[in-house]
Amino acid sequence: MSFDRLIEKIKETKNPSVVGLDPKLDYVPEYIKNRCFEENGVNLESASKAILLFNKMIIDEIYDIVPAIKPQAAYYEMYGYSGVKALEETIKYAKSKGMFVITDGKRNDIGATMEAYTIAHLGKVSIGDVEFEPFGADALTVNGYLGTDGISPLLKECEKSDKGIFVLVKTSNPSSGELQDKLIDNVPVYSVMGDMCEEWGKNQIGKYNYSSVGAVVGATYPEQLSELRKRLPHTMFLVPGYGAQGGGAQGVAGAFDENGLGAIVNSSRAIICAYKKEGCDEKDFAKAARREALRMRDDICSYINLKG
Repeated sequence: MSFDRLIEKIKETKNPSVVGLDPKLDYVPEYIKNRCFEENGVNLESASKAILLFNKMIIDEIYDIVPAIKPQAAYYEMYGYSGVKALEETIKYAKSKGMFVITDGKRNDIGATMEAYTIAHLGKVSIGDVEFEPFGADALTVNGYLGTDGISPLLKECEKSDKGIFVLVKTSNPSSGELQDKLIDNVPVYSVMGDMCEEWGKNQIGKYNYSSVGAVVGATYPEQLSELRKRLPHTMFLVPGYGAQGGGAQGVAGAFDENGLGAIVNSSRAIICAYKKEGCDEKDFAKAARREALRMRDDICSYINLKG
């Protein structure tokens, strides 16, 4: 199972965190941007090359201490086809370093369209007699609010290709409660969606007792996080909202089981822009990212009992 591989990387690195590679051009040090602009002019292609170089240099510094990356597709799509190419290359580079890759795309549709999204991000496309892997991520974030029709194509690919999905359950944004906290027969919508994750994943449970269907549950709602951990024993959690959005390590601890497993916590800007917070030389940005990744690891692990 895909999340068996993720858990094994977490145990290997003793680190239950994922680095969100969500690079706006403003986050990229000036010396990298200037180099790319001088070589190719000021355009979308140069911007995308600068982002890719930025990503690769961070990956080089964190791959031995962090189990996974999570690129958010929107940060690449905003630079057009060159940005999408940078996303593809970022995924390939991280996987070449042995990292687990979660593409944050929040895809949602039904029928043939959802099959196309599934193939694009998790599967392979046939051209003549040859199969090609378009992006090749290990897991994809998805929106389950179209129901089973939108999830079934993903389940087939998860089983076929050893992939995983993270379904939006209780998101970290301030207005999430406008819908997700509403009650259906006295049960919050987020709990109903969590129960659906358990049902969708029941036939794909791995050796660590987690299925290929995970849930996105925000660090900004620690009470619900702990509640859902008890309610969803077979569901791996992807936990956004740590750090910049206000979620803390103590609250995040509720996402983990008694073995310190069952969740992976995301941090994006706090890590990739750590050099700005430190005020160090911009050429030290990747090592600053490593320092922040280590600090985050130690912070979270001080509250959980992660068994190697």
